[in-house]
Amino acid sequence: MDDHQETLDLGSYAALGDSFTEGLNDPGPDGRFAGWADRLAAMLAARRPAGDFRYANLAVRGRLLDQVTAEQVPQVRRIRPDLVTFCAGGNDILRPGSDPDEVAERFEDAVLELREHTGTILICTGFDTRTVPVLRHLRGKIATYNGHLRAIADRNGCQVADLWSLRSVHDRRAWSEDRLHLSPEGHQRVALLAARSLGLAADQDPEAPWPARPEQTPAEQRRENLQWARAYLLPWVGRRLRGESSGDHVEAKRPELLPL
Repeated sequence: MDDHQETLDLGSYAALGDSFTEGLNDPGPDGRFAGWADRLAAMLAARRPAGDFRYANLAVRGRLLDQVTAEQVPQVRRIRPDLVTFCAGGNDILRPGSDPDEVAERFEDAVLELREHTGTILICTGFDTRTVPVLRHLRGKIATYNGHLRAIADRNGCQVADLWSLRSVHDRRAWSEDRLHLSPEGHQRVALLAARSLGLAADQDPEAPWPARPEQTPAEQRRENLQWARAYLLPWVGRRLRGESSGDHVEAKRPELLPL
């Protein structure tokens, strides 16, 4: 653990990004989605006196990198949190014809802006999609983007939550039914990884083994894949063709730094 992590004292945190950081498919007690960022905020708040930690979550599902930069990064300039998590560009990488080199250049421009207004920046790499139908074909682009993200972190003194190396999320139970967003347990494991990446001690291990379960037969896997394609993949493709986003008309769930 380096000196920065040993002396880390965070009184406020703002989460930036898309559906991953908004927390889709992790229902919270207030009826809104919670997600790994909310869970990380709770861990950080537990280290301080009651009411002495403030948290904002500016992430909105479906946002592309330029939208995150235009809508969310300027809010950091205004609220000046101690910690920012900046996880963006994944939706850009999923788009046909996107160039991970070019996306990374725009990501670093945003990091340079964020550095002026916060003390600590944590970025997340993309997941390894080798076990994900359809998305496994984008594995090379994601790996290229991840290489850029690690280099950006090195150049700019950012912390990194390396989701590519998180083997526990290769289990199907880490993902919700749509296979694009994490399940509650998946969000918890990412929160634990993020906490560890910040040098915080945690009682649980993000790589803890999953409980044993019966193996699916090939026929069961085929049926499940067909159901998933009808329920989730085809509507997702349809939205892309129509130029629609799941985040249209959605606003940030926690736009201000408020006590947690």
